This record gives sequence, structure tokens and C-alpha cells, in this order.
Amino acid sequence: MATAAVLPPQDVPTIMNYYSPIGEEAPFQYVHDPPENTPKDNIGTDPHPVVVHNVRGRESEFNLDKNGFQFVKHESVEKDFVDDKKIEDVYYKEVEELLKKEAGAKRVFIFDHTIRRKPESDKVGPGQVYRGPVERVHIDQTFDASVARVHRHLGEDAERLLKSRVRIINVWRPIGHPVAHKPLAVSDWHSLDTEHDLVPVRFIYPDRVGGTFSVKYNPNHQWYYLGNQTPEEVTLIKCFDSEVDRARLTPHSAFLDETSPKEAPHRESIEIRALVFDSE
Repeated sequence: MATAAVLPPQDVPTIMNYYSPIGEEAPFQYVHDPPENTPKDNIGTDPHPVVVHNVRGRESEFNLDKNGFQFVKHESVEKDFVDDKKIEDVYYKEVEELLKKEAGAKRVFIFDHTIRRKPESDKVGPGQVYRGPVERVHIDQTFDASVARVHRHLGEDAERLLKSRVRIINVWRPIGHPVAHKPLAVSDWHSLDTEHDLVPVRFIYPDRVGGTFSVKYNPNHQWYYLGNQTPEEVTLIKCFDSEVDRARLTPHSAFLDETSPKEAPHRESIEIRALVFDSE
């Protein structure tokens, strides 16, 4: 791109895949196999050129409440992430403590995790399946789906917990080596037009229906990433906040960095999804 020569070092011109409708039915996506003769989703792509700004050296300028994302140092005792039971027994506890420290949480409930790595990797654990980076601008939960998750996971405590602040925060980190290919970009809450940009998508499970947001293109969106992010560096991504006077959610996506060394290993990463409460 012609603008690349005048960009600050490591700012990346790339293409982001925004939402485009397919057909006239309300947007949907099946988590598992759809019924016969039904497409898995009706979410099209609307690619647009953007610049993703590297925050390396100014990480402290960004935080969850102001921007919807935050970069923190955090070394885990877990390195390989091949044993799901060990992840749940050991890493979940680390993440809980991290969120209590960095997000001021009183109570944390982790409801799932996703590992992303190539299928030919020698570190794919028993029962683990390959999931590649998501190269589509999205937010993991709608507002209604976030509240429904509290009821689904916290049962009798849900109504009480919903009377105080509730957040959903993803904790994303590289595995094994710094990220070269398909790094993660996050978009500043203040550059988002929630009335125009957010498209609710029915997220259809075999036993229930949840919701995610796809995102329409807006030239005002401001994109950021942490260049050469290491396994000792974590990105906190806010996907929901019940408080309305601060950043409530964060569009995010993997993106292509054509300057990445071709010989660098493929990205491997883990993201934890957690309900974060201000009350116990």
C-alpha cells in the first residue's frame, strides 16, 4: 500500500473483514453441524483496508475501562497447554488471580477456553481440536447473551450478582513463542458507534441460542495490537460491561501482517472467557 512508507515503525496496513449480510434472514451461526440443507451461517464479509497501530512501548496508555482492552505482564507456570484438565486445574486459578488484581474482581467464573494452533502441531493434546485464528471483526457476546450467561452458570446467585457490576473479560495470550503471523487486533471503544456498527448474530447451540456481535465497517474505528507479543504478555479483552459510563465491549480480530517473517512459526494462543463480578 502506498501509505506504508509514511507509517510509524511496525504500524501495519492490512485488511479487516467486516460484516455483510447474506440473504434476508436475521444473522445466525451454528456452533456445531446445522440441520440438513441449512448453511452453517449467513454472515458475509465486507473487507476494508485499515491500519493497526502497534502499542509496543506505550502499553500503559490503554486500560479496560477507558478503551475496553488492556495489556499486562503475566508469566504462567503452564507453558504447553496440551492437557485440558491441567489447564482447568492450574491455569484457571492463575487467571482468576490475574483478574482480581488487574480488573478489581471480587468473584470470577471461567466458563470456557479455546486453544488455537495448527492441526499438525506436535502439541495438540488428547481430545483437543484445531481452531484457527478468527479473521472477522466480532465481539463474543451480545448484551442479552451476557446476562443470560450469568443465569446459566451462576444459578441461584445470578439475580443477586446482576444487581452489581458484571463483566465478561477474555484473557488472551500466545503459547510457546512470540506472535508473528495472524496477531490479534483490538479496537478502541471510543471509536465505535454502537447504534450503527453492532449486528446481533444468533449463536445456535444444540440445546440453546446465544448471541454474538458482528461489526459493520466504520472508518472511525481505531485498531491496535501489541507487536511481537510474547507468552509472558496477556491481552485483556472486555466483551461486556453492565456499567454504561465506561467502555462496554471491544471489537477484535486476527489480521494478516505481511511483514511477518515467512519462516516464523504459526501463531498458537489460548483465550479464557470469564464472568467477572464486583460482588462475591
